[in-house]
Amino acid sequence: MGKYLDIFLNGYQGYASYLWGEITNPSFRSYFYWLIAVSVFFFVLEVVIPWRKKQATFRKDFWLDAFYMFFNFFIFSLIIYNAASDVIVNLFNDGIKGITGGFDLQALNPMSSWPLWSILLVGFLVRDFVQWWVHRLLHKSNWLWQFHQVHHSVEEMGFAAHLRYHWMENVVYRTLEYIPLALLGIGLHDFFIIHIFTLAWGHYNHSNIKINHRITGGVVGALLGIAVGYSLLDIQLLANPTTAISIGTIIGFTLFGAFVLSYAMKYLFNSPEMHIWHHSYELPEDRRYGINFGLTLAIWDYLWGTAYIPKDGKEIKLGFPGVENFPNSFSKQVLLGLTDKHFDAQDYERIDQT
Repeated sequence: MGKYLDIFLNGYQGYASYLWGEITNPSFRSYFYWLIAVSVFFFVLEVVIPWRKKQATFRKDFWLDAFYMFFNFFIFSLIIYNAASDVIVNLFNDGIKGITGGFDLQALNPMSSWPLWSILLVGFLVRDFVQWWVHRLLHKSNWLWQFHQVHHSVEEMGFAAHLRYHWMENVVYRTLEYIPLALLGIGLHDFFIIHIFTLAWGHYNHSNIKINHRITGGVVGALLGIAVGYSLLDIQLLANPTTAISIGTIIGFTLFGAFVLSYAMKYLFNSPEMHIWHHSYELPEDRRYGINFGLTLAIWDYLWGTAYIPKDGKEIKLGFPGVENFPNSFSKQVLLGLTDKHFDAQDYERIDQT
């Protein structure tokens, strides 16, 4: 027992030191400043090219969502999650060793010899697929829906709505992600790169903008071009490229993305025009458990038949039946599903909708 208490205390102190270092020593690896930079970028886009032009720049609950961004990614981890998760991970691994006679899950790394780009690709695909199924579970389970309602209480969509969610979702997602990612040997460095990409795309999905698929295809192509042109992520397609070759590679991949990849973008990646329907107040009668569950990728929804974009959803009503009476403060939302005084959706005629 003393071992796990030490792990808890060390995890708490370690994360506090890490967070303070993130804030006081900005660097390319500082997630704190990545979150700010990505958020400011999409805020500017919402001001310059808004999709819903009548929506206020500081829309309804904008500041609540901004607080959720920092609470879910920093404050909650500082208070309890990081230290507690260290204890759970060690308990789990010790249990596996005890049951199997010494099998070490953390030491297993079948992809240790793989190039970095392949590790990132597999890690991203596995994580996104697991998250897609977890997201469906949040809608299917009445108990988990009590927590997930916080995210769906958004009535005016914007980038910051991406991170408005109940802290219990952190526990559910991270717990169910851990085993497959640990089995693959995905390390913290790999996870950081994956997470920055999915953070940016999640902000994009929720933002009040609508961008042509040629542009999003071009962006993805440009990212691939940068990786290839400068031999990043262990990509060794070019041998000692000159600056001109690197720039030409980036331009070539950008054009490929804009004029070739763009035709597949709506089926590969989530987008504001797709995700807005996930937050629709009214759903088709045969889709009462929700639609468009993809977090970053849209392909899972098309493969499993949950994709739904019947028309331009620019002005559709968001939320769920009874959202008008939903608690509108953080202090009340944070306790939903944990006390007797929770929001009973059945009182407002909810029938397991998104």
